[in-house]
Amino acid sequence: MALDELRDLLNRHGTPDLTTAIEGVRICKAGHAVSPEPSMSGTVLAVIAQGRKRLAVGDRVHEYGPGQYLVASVDMPVTGHFVDVAPGRPGLGFGMTLDPAAVAELLLQAGPGDLPRSPGTARPGIAVSDAPDELLDAVVRLLRLLDHPRDRNALVPLVKREILWRLLTGEQGDAVRQLGLADSSLTHIARAVRWIRENYARPFRVEDAARISGMSVSAFHRNFQLVTAMTPIQFQKHIRLQTARLLLANRPNDITGVGHRVGYDNPSQFSREYRRQFGAPPSLDAGRLRGAAPVMP
Repeated sequence: MALDELRDLLNRHGTPDLTTAIEGVRICKAGHAVSPEPSMSGTVLAVIAQGRKRLAVGDRVHEYGPGQYLVASVDMPVTGHFVDVAPGRPGLGFGMTLDPAAVAELLLQAGPGDLPRSPGTARPGIAVSDAPDELLDAVVRLLRLLDHPRDRNALVPLVKREILWRLLTGEQGDAVRQLGLADSSLTHIARAVRWIRENYARPFRVEDAARISGMSVSAFHRNFQLVTAMTPIQFQKHIRLQTARLLLANRPNDITGVGHRVGYDNPSQFSREYRRQFGAPPSLDAGRLRGAAPVMP
């Protein structure tokens, strides 16, 4: 059974830093339950083989377990952790970066009627589905190549392409297809997301982000919240606070300076919002962050 072999491959090849010898492929092996950790989702496919993963984005919580997959079609601030794990039974997950250029190439090569017609409307940026056997089989064949270095250069691109095709023709196909379309609603929102991430420390008006996305203010607000489960201002706050948390790992004694760097002129406001987001004030959380492990959606 593909899920059994997937579990074995992930268990054997999992490393503390998540990386593998295949570019864009990561393995998560969590030996025990940990506190939820913030990270950016990236644009990824994630498949669970053992344990369950709980992922929060905005006001939505997604939970997925063995034989299920998650697609993140927009790079968003998320908080995630494994549950239902124990010593000797680690949480095991596979992750693969989704490349919009590779999606676009497949869309161009698809024949008439090969893909369902897309409604073109924005979809939530994260969604979970049951993985069909064909998708699990392709993921297993990709991971088998970790044991066959000579074959990787020739076969990895082919198997990744098959995985993308299984996604495009599957339940989350519409969200994945929009990744490769230059004029999709998702692409317009992703453009605004990138702009907010690059300018998170500066105040901005929603009208500015709507203009960058090429949408009216009302359409932008509606689509942004649909995709990210946050308003643009809430999204900016999440980016500010997550960036501050990473900075504090290296500068634990410069709380005021870190707050100012991410856009907070008022230290009290920074500490208050930081505590609300992470459950502890910056001064206490900085030390806790030093030993944190990397997170995969």
